[in-house]
Amino acid sequence: MGETTLRTHDGQTWADWADAMALRLAERAPEAERLRALQDVTMQEARDAGFFALLAPVTAGGQGASFAEFLDVVRRLSTGCASSAWVLSFLSLHAWMLCKFPAEAQAEFFRDGQMPLAPAPLAPTGTAVRVDGGYRVSGRWEWATGINHSDWVLVNAIDLESKEPRFCAMRVSEVEVEDVWHTSGMASTGSNAVVVRGVVVPEHMTLPARQMAAGASPGEVLHPHSTLTFPLRAGLALVAATPAVGAAEAALDWFTQRMNTKQQAFSGGASQADVQTTHLRLGEALAQVRAMRLVWEDARAALEREGPNGASASIPAQVALRLAAAQVVRLANSAIDTMAAAAGASASMLSAPLQRHLRDVQVIRGHVMYDWDRTCVLAGKVELGFATGPADLI
Repeated sequence: MGETTLRTHDGQTWADWADAMALRLAERAPEAERLRALQDVTMQEARDAGFFALLAPVTAGGQGASFAEFLDVVRRLSTGCASSAWVLSFLSLHAWMLCKFPAEAQAEFFRDGQMPLAPAPLAPTGTAVRVDGGYRVSGRWEWATGINHSDWVLVNAIDLESKEPRFCAMRVSEVEVEDVWHTSGMASTGSNAVVVRGVVVPEHMTLPARQMAAGASPGEVLHPHSTLTFPLRAGLALVAATPAVGAAEAALDWFTQRMNTKQQAFSGGASQADVQTTHLRLGEALAQVRAMRLVWEDARAALEREGPNGASASIPAQVALRLAAAQVVRLANSAIDTMAAAAGASASMLSAPLQRHLRDVQVIRGHVMYDWDRTCVLAGKVELGFATGPADLI
């Protein structure tokens, strides 16, 4: 499951493209943070390579990559900038989600021959009222990752008739964007809030959330033998955890190189690499990063095994993936924190990548999917045979 066999539009392997792109993302990261958005050149390079089509089914104009292949590309991109890789991966995943909609909706999404780009805040914090031909949608949603680069918006609203959540797609021009994403980390995701005020969305541009989650969506009929059957939340949890993997691996590389060249303060010129506590902290970080990578690899393989089961994938299997994704983020955060504590004050300079990796992963761990206490409670109660509820995000 290492390197993908699929290729970019110009014939590169995706592994080679992602490794080269990661270097450019690292160079652009400070400016992307300042802008709180990805630069146009980054978006264009991703489009030109066909990255936004990587996960989508072949029958929808995508490359039909497996989740394992997709995740490997995202991990490589994240070694350059976790925030940038988060945006790119989410937009690609959301294009995959739009492939679950009815044929009439997909005809609109893919009208110009490009992959549709859309944020998709998942919490059902708005309402959908049935009207002739569709639903009147109102509400406010956080957080709309990728809104700065999208033509569509996908929100999750409570259908007041059925009392169930329903995804509703509309054009960016139909919504208001609240500029609220002023954060210490993951700044370039530009994950602002969106407000919808009574927009009427045709019924074919909506999809019940239970169909989006896995099983029986119109897109699964339109695109058979594809990954559209995979459980959405398990896949999302692992996709969103992967930028933390790349960030921790990049932080470890930087820390190792830095300790080899840094002189210890007030030591008469002694090398930091000669200090025993440096050996201790580096060894600790190595253990944490290696454990993180093993958990991530195991979860990636488990997703490939369980994904084809779709809606019938067992609850314990899906919870195990949730727990693994949360553990990956937890280990990444711990590893980078260990390195930052031993790297000296100079590692906090804005020119030092370590401080950016630290801030980014600290913000990633705040995602509801990675709430460690909540996730462990869920895993424990499922292990003891208790039933799950809607708030468990299964």
